[in-house]
Amino acid sequence: MQSQAERDTSTPRVVIVGGGVAGLETALALHHLAPDLADVTLVAAEPEFAYKPMVVAEPFTLQPAQRYDLAGALAELEMRFVCAALQEVDPPGHRILLSNDEELPYDILVVGIGGRARPAYERAETFWAGRSDLPIDDLLDEAGDAPGSTLHFVVPPGCSWPLPLYEVALMSRRRSEERGPYGVLLKILTPESSPLGVFGTVPSDAVAELLRARAIEVECGVNLVEEPAGLRLIPGGGLLSDGPVIALPTIVGPSIAGLPADEAGFVPIDLHARVRGVEDVYAAGDGTNFPIKQGGLATQQADAAAEHIAARLGASLEPRAFDPVLRGQLITGADSLNLRHDLAGGRGEGGASLDYLWWPPGKIGGRYLAPWIAGTTPDEDLEPPVHPMDVEVSLPHEWHREPLGL
Repeated sequence: MQSQAERDTSTPRVVIVGGGVAGLETALALHHLAPDLADVTLVAAEPEFAYKPMVVAEPFTLQPAQRYDLAGALAELEMRFVCAALQEVDPPGHRILLSNDEELPYDILVVGIGGRARPAYERAETFWAGRSDLPIDDLLDEAGDAPGSTLHFVVPPGCSWPLPLYEVALMSRRRSEERGPYGVLLKILTPESSPLGVFGTVPSDAVAELLRARAIEVECGVNLVEEPAGLRLIPGGGLLSDGPVIALPTIVGPSIAGLPADEAGFVPIDLHARVRGVEDVYAAGDGTNFPIKQGGLATQQADAAAEHIAARLGASLEPRAFDPVLRGQLITGADSLNLRHDLAGGRGEGGASLDYLWWPPGKIGGRYLAPWIAGTTPDEDLEPPVHPMDVEVSLPHEWHREPLGL
């Protein structure tokens, strides 16, 4: 078998690094937009693509999230797969160095490596994006025995995507009512000005009403800092001593050797996902300097990169710039609240609905990834075939009469 360097170099070589949402969306987009126009290789440290947004439900349902074999998926796209970690990018040499000591040349490189998660607090149970073993029953028992019978859910400072913590709190309420201990107080502590305020006024109001219906308290505009004496609430200054804590991690940049990075290690990109100051290199996903780290936004950055690359390869299209639209599906226990907001502004205060707000419906609304997972054909956009009515202020009465019955 020929090595990568020995293959015919007359066809442009596109190398995608990262087997997560951004990397796979880029591969699917190029397959759709520029078939047979490039020799595409995807490099990833893990052999599987894990649908991480659904991992949040594993501790409660005991059902594993979807996982897909990357080698098989890419073979169907007539692309190659290399299982190795990225060590360094050499832009002048147009090559990357891998953990298996292989050097891979490229004409165009797309880096889809995510950020690096770090525990925000030593005294908290960290809920990782890929974690499926959260000991929720033990934490509920511990909260029931604590002086204040409280289980805290903490959004750390600088966290730009707190939605998974709200899901854990909602599913914890359902679990506590199903198995006990009963009477445990669930409380969210967050620096946000309102619950999931990143989605805009209408969705935030809907989330706040849902939390009230599920008897989950929220304290906004606060931070938790760790000191030798314990976890201290700012402002207020009191030590948190009345129950266990579940916290999201903080995210730092990947700090990729050979590529520019900001002070936090994130790769700077423009609106076409081109890495600033480097020729022929694109980046997408949580490892970039876009402030909100979320799977749907990662697919939109990947689409911007893929369209720009496809146009360079000769495809007949006008590449569109990254125009961020935030789509989030909040799992509430047995149902979901769908949230949508145009981050660029000028298009309202967001929408919230128990019905779908994008198509095909799913946790990640990727133009190519979502249809691939659903087994359908990609469409031009994610607009639903029949647009549902948005929830303006109040949720259905059933959420109040039987808030745990959904």
